[in-house]
Amino acid sequence: MATPKSVNSADSGSAAPSPEGSATGSLALLLTASTGCAMTVLDTNVVGVVLPTISAQLHASFADVQWVIGAYVLCFAALLLPAGSIADRFGRRRVFLCGIGGFALASLACGLAPTAQWLYFSRAAQGVGAAFLLAPALAIIGHGFHEKEARARAWGLWGAVMGLTMVLSPLIGGIIGDTLGWRWAFHVNAPICAALAFAVVRIVPESKAQVQRPVDVPGIALFASAMFCVTWAFIVGPAQGWTSPGILLRIAAGGALFIVFAMVERAREHPMLDLSLFRSWPFAGATLAMFSYAACAQVMASLLPQFLQNARGESVLGAGIAMLPFAVAMLLLPQVGKRLAAWLPSYRILVIGLGLTGVGNLAMSYVSSQGLTHSTLSLMLAMFVLGSGGGLLNGETQKAIMGTIARERAGMASGISTTFRFSGILLGYTALGAVLTAGVHRSVAAHLPQVLSAAPVAAARDVATRLDFADAISAGDFAQALHLYPTALNTALLDAGRVAYSSGFSGAFLAAGIFAFLCALAVQMSMGPADARERRGESASGAA
Repeated sequence: MATPKSVNSADSGSAAPSPEGSATGSLALLLTASTGCAMTVLDTNVVGVVLPTISAQLHASFADVQWVIGAYVLCFAALLLPAGSIADRFGRRRVFLCGIGGFALASLACGLAPTAQWLYFSRAAQGVGAAFLLAPALAIIGHGFHEKEARARAWGLWGAVMGLTMVLSPLIGGIIGDTLGWRWAFHVNAPICAALAFAVVRIVPESKAQVQRPVDVPGIALFASAMFCVTWAFIVGPAQGWTSPGILLRIAAGGALFIVFAMVERAREHPMLDLSLFRSWPFAGATLAMFSYAACAQVMASLLPQFLQNARGESVLGAGIAMLPFAVAMLLLPQVGKRLAAWLPSYRILVIGLGLTGVGNLAMSYVSSQGLTHSTLSLMLAMFVLGSGGGLLNGETQKAIMGTIARERAGMASGISTTFRFSGILLGYTALGAVLTAGVHRSVAAHLPQVLSAAPVAAARDVATRLDFADAISAGDFAQALHLYPTALNTALLDAGRVAYSSGFSGAFLAAGIFAFLCALAVQMSMGPADARERRGESASGAA
């Protein structure tokens, strides 16, 4: 949860008096805008908790499950920066209201989804609405608080609201899923959006930027297309085979589009992402830390509920409660990071955070590898360590990025960090999902024949049915998996399915842990020498 960019105070305001004149008005504006931001966090985490139920009731494949998350994050990541530019141009309150309306309508469509395909197309629309919800809300806060102390207090309260939402959302998702059903995880957004829109009309003044940047349409299209191709390859790769022509073509297309995107951005006067900033090794290292935080820690808000329900057999509410060690650590550790900042340079805090994230993922990998025999205490400790690493990074990554560039480039740097964060969530979720699927299939191939030894010979030797069983387990649809074989084998098949799911997750956690350690090394190498040079310069100045 990174503090967003500041908005130029030279903006113009109209339509309503500024609330800065009264403490009550300022607080009302801040809470209104923060609620809009919090809705994007709430929705992401609540959906993660009810995802196994969605998969079972809609008989969704694992690819469908991944698109439910991926479609939302892809549209969110691609449109967040353009949404900010559009809000600056056409009015932040106006665009905020449009985002609220779009998010509400898309949420209703999600809740009414009769099929998985309907759901993930509606989730894509919801991601568009979320981008136009979050970007103007951040700009409204930046525009509404100009003085240094007031701005610091405002972002502090914003951070508290977002942190509290992060902690409570798994529990809220569990309660909704257990009592009202998964559809209400989406429907609940509608009344909240209605109340939020009423508050925006009453409280938030209209404002626009005096200096307006053009929207980089080619950049948006190229970036979104490249991300779509790579995401598509990760999602369907396990089923089609990584060396199949279709997968290789998607990967090649994604790579080519990224190259064209870089060329176009370098040539434009007002690019979506100013890639020249990456000439600075410290900036590149800090941005990598943001990406790896999202891919190895923040993404677990969507993956851990699936592990808890499908591997451990937790209920929706039980999974929400079991998520608390991870969520509480994510909330508390940024405060520890603030204290460490008085003693350590920023890059060392990033390295420690990535190291803890790696250790937490490896601990989760070990716990998962124990199958049905691991203890609840070891699981809770592993999740707390993982959340602790994420919490340190959550509080430090944005500050580290801003500390590596000149102040006048802060807006672009913040936009890059936000884009890399959501790109990390998207690519991390789909890549780890591919590892999970491969692990499930390996485990099923190794252990299912033993379970089927008592089954009729034809069933035991049917490879197609075995693959269908592995696919259903990967998607978390255990009822469909058990339906493939005689009911007398249900107990043994259920245990085998949970062991296979745990084995798949063990590989996914292992991959995330290794990636976190590699990124920690890269951050050390890219940011450490620059920090050492800066300290030598300060020492020389002091001696002179």
